[in-house]
Amino acid sequence: MLNYRTCIVSTLAEIGQPAWDALVGMQEDANPFLSYAFLAALHESGCATPETGWRPQYLCLWQGDELHAALPLYAKSHSYGEYVFDWSWADAYRRHGMRYYPKLLAAIPFTPVSGNRLLARDAAGRAALVAALCELQRTSGLSSTHVLFPTEAEAQALRHAGFMLRRGVQFHWENAGYADFDDFLATLERKKSKNIRAERRKVAEAGVRFRQVEGSAATAADWAFFHRCYANTYAEHHSTPYLNLAFFKRIGATMPQHILLVFAERDGKPIAASLLIHDDRALYGRYWGALEHVPCLHFETAYYQPLDFCIRRGIQSFEGGAQGEHKLARGFLPRQTWSAHWLADPAFADAIRHFLHQEASGMGAYIDELQEHAPFRNVKNC
Repeated sequence: MLNYRTCIVSTLAEIGQPAWDALVGMQEDANPFLSYAFLAALHESGCATPETGWRPQYLCLWQGDELHAALPLYAKSHSYGEYVFDWSWADAYRRHGMRYYPKLLAAIPFTPVSGNRLLARDAAGRAALVAALCELQRTSGLSSTHVLFPTEAEAQALRHAGFMLRRGVQFHWENAGYADFDDFLATLERKKSKNIRAERRKVAEAGVRFRQVEGSAATAADWAFFHRCYANTYAEHHSTPYLNLAFFKRIGATMPQHILLVFAERDGKPIAASLLIHDDRALYGRYWGALEHVPCLHFETAYYQPLDFCIRRGIQSFEGGAQGEHKLARGFLPRQTWSAHWLADPAFADAIRHFLHQEASGMGAYIDELQEHAPFRNVKNC
């Protein structure tokens, strides 16, 4: 630690885009969500700010004028927008007259995508960053520290530092070099491919056509319509959207090369839309919404159109987002995710350690069962 100058910053502007993106670019498992453009859009649009319960506490290690390591870190006053659920832990604290919030959270707000969290130029910097995080949690007086969706290697490094690990599962599609969508369907069990063809046919017979728009070609009208669909999804679930139109317009302007919008149209009128983020390796499903009900429209807009995009572009994987066993029948296979947790109170830490041990056993059995139901003709375990 003597080799580094450690500081906590409340805005990315204190670090600067060149320094931040240079560090991100050195990571093996970086993705567009770690970019300065994406994180700054969350903050500067008002979506992830102290007023909304996300107080930036970015932990940075400098060597001279060079950013050597960093951690996207927040002091959180709630557990919304995290996708690793700890509401029961917070409730247990409350029932015992203890404060769970604020807590420290290392994560990309509203983004359940695995990737690097311990950003560092080398192994020494990563070890120093973990040590700095442990020192911060020791002196902060806060209830707990949580690192969401790190890589497996980072999760194990945190485990060695005293964190407890939690396993999760998502569903990801892998591109086996398919020539086209029919080539992909040919690898599925006959019943599964037949069902997908039937779903796509229902949408086509309803008169729905699709328009794929990359970020550089998206207009203000495109973004306004997409946001209307996005907000409608939350309204239908009696909830409040996390993100505003200013955020979407900002990423459209600052990272258009990573954006795909899919619009469903009938009689020349848009009725649904989905937003996806991508790089050269992976496509990430983010949000979708519709203003009219059409059977199977969700599957076509949010899954099949993006799959077709992956095949045409040679993109290796499609991460469909959090949860969703229905994805299994559509060629998405279970993939393990990680989170790491440290709690200050010894009694609560012991109780949660016991809970996580039991949960891990159940999660392992669940993933094994899902693998047994893989939808491909000749592959039952991948």
